[in-house]
Amino acid sequence: MSQNLTQQLTHTLGEAIVKGEYPIGKGMPSEAVLCVQYEISRSATREAVKMLSAKGLISSRPKQGITVNPESQWNLFDTDVLGWILKSKPSLHLLKEFTQVRFGIEPLAAKLAAQNATPEQINHIEDALHRIAQSQAGLEDELDAHINFLNMILVASGNRFFIQLTQFVNAALRVSIRYTNNVKGVSNTDVTFHLKVFEAIKQGDANTAQTLVSDVLIDALALIESRL
Repeated sequence: MSQNLTQQLTHTLGEAIVKGEYPIGKGMPSEAVLCVQYEISRSATREAVKMLSAKGLISSRPKQGITVNPESQWNLFDTDVLGWILKSKPSLHLLKEFTQVRFGIEPLAAKLAAQNATPEQINHIEDALHRIAQSQAGLEDELDAHINFLNMILVASGNRFFIQLTQFVNAALRVSIRYTNNVKGVSNTDVTFHLKVFEAIKQGDANTAQTLVSDVLIDALALIESRL
């Protein structure tokens, strides 16, 4: 129960900080005040403050209290922090930066998957492809199916750093895919594109797999930039 309350307070305060309810560089209420304000124990409050400090959102020092850090110190690779930002104040500039990160990861991951995927991993990617097809028939959640397909490619790449980034990628994809898929003319929303990527990976055609994914992300960047 204490852990649940800690997580709940962490999310509540994290979202409030990201929204600007606690201005950057200014002091936040003390742990004692937060206890009373949110009707939560001192130990749970202390743990929430520690978690927010670890995520880079705040600094907490004895006799100095709690201070909101500049955004440059926030850990954007933390899925909670990224989720709060995307939920509270998504912007095309942020989506552009994240798509640039995707451009640095996904084409190479597809290339590596074509080179390194095991038969079992190929089967997992194919299963993910079937989920996308089912989502178009209303039998699966479309966003979850797309994210699962990408996850299987990241795993099949064999690159441990890419695999570690799956949760980070997932958090931002839930916003960026919704945006790009809602714009008419986007070419990576149907199963045809994903089938081409799958076939290239299955056949070991690393260059084609990389080019297919790269071209789609170039289109997504152009789309975002055209609306900035």
